[in-house]
Amino acid sequence: MSLNDTPRSERLHIGLFGRRNSGKSSLVNAVTGQNWAIVSSVPGTTADPVYKAMEIHGIGPAVLIDTAGFDDTGELGGLRVEKTREAAERTDLALILFSGRGCSEEVSWIEFFRSRRVPVIAVLSRIDEMTPDERERALKAIKNASGLDAVPVSAKTGEGVAELREQIIRKAPDDSSEPSITGSLCRGGDTVLLVMPQDIQAPKGRLILPQVQVIRELLDKKCIPVCVTTDRLDTALAALREPPALVIVDSQTFGAVYPKIPKGVRLTSFSILFAGFKGDISAFAAGARALERLTENSRVLIAEACTHVPLEEDIGRVKIPRLLRARFGKGLTIDFTRGVDFPENLSRYSLIIHCGACMFNRRFMMSRIARAEAAGVPITNYGIALAQLNGILDKVTLVPQQ
Repeated sequence: MSLNDTPRSERLHIGLFGRRNSGKSSLVNAVTGQNWAIVSSVPGTTADPVYKAMEIHGIGPAVLIDTAGFDDTGELGGLRVEKTREAAERTDLALILFSGRGCSEEVSWIEFFRSRRVPVIAVLSRIDEMTPDERERALKAIKNASGLDAVPVSAKTGEGVAELREQIIRKAPDDSSEPSITGSLCRGGDTVLLVMPQDIQAPKGRLILPQVQVIRELLDKKCIPVCVTTDRLDTALAALREPPALVIVDSQTFGAVYPKIPKGVRLTSFSILFAGFKGDISAFAAGARALERLTENSRVLIAEACTHVPLEEDIGRVKIPRLLRARFGKGLTIDFTRGVDFPENLSRYSLIIHCGACMFNRRFMMSRIARAEAAGVPITNYGIALAQLNGILDKVTLVPQQ
């Protein structure tokens, strides 16, 4: 997979935040060296956040997020600001633009990101429209209000753009501490058996993203991945000279695969791997135990990162709800959300069951876990929930926290 093929969810997300007409779109164009974002002197030109995948020398694959002004007003403006806040939940590195029109709102956003341990770069934009004295006064005001030394930049003349790129490289989070998908479950030379049913959710000629990412990581680790469909599992196991070190399955096949796994072989699922890669495996495991406290009067939220149209026998829309109602009663209330939609009020739910979040970056998934914890609502994910419902959660291998 080339850098250009890197999924957006695995790229560093760099968000630009500021007032309307503070020069965010112009700065995006200057940093990328492309006339990509629409630039206008009319405030509010940028409505929904716009995401631009690119490569930054010294960092690698990244996404620049051009957001609407956080000072937008009116009913439509309020919706734009809400989308800007949503983009903030995805942001790994924040650029806060000051334009010499005050500091209070900018500083409040800096504090927002600091509270989430997101690195921040203060930018004094549109300096080509300022006198040298105005520029110095603005830089001092930003320093006094935020404690940050702002980078003075002009997207029009290019002044300061190179320094800003250097700051982005210096401030970008170090990905060396990021978890891998398979963690310590396997190492170079291990044979890993991947059981991958090719059903309606895996279109002909393609593998789904989690399968592709796991296979690529196994190859990078110098493991020996062996792929097989569920109906050929017995043949694959018999063909191996020794039992595999690890078996990774689609979560919905736990019941069929578990009895066939040789004793001592570790078993996990793609969804469980992504539970640790994208989120907090301990929180998800604790959340799965809340399944046993559900009743017919409970309310459950099933959240999907994808926005696909539900398919026949869809795991989130059909299979998990069927299992839940068979166990806890047909009166169980189940709500669904897709993509970035997520209820503001979570307190009415007894449990949240989330997909593997392969379409989200880790920071966005962790923000959802934090929201659930703040509301006192247990949260788990598809794979861990299915293992619990199949009675084998204590027998499958969870990815250790890294």
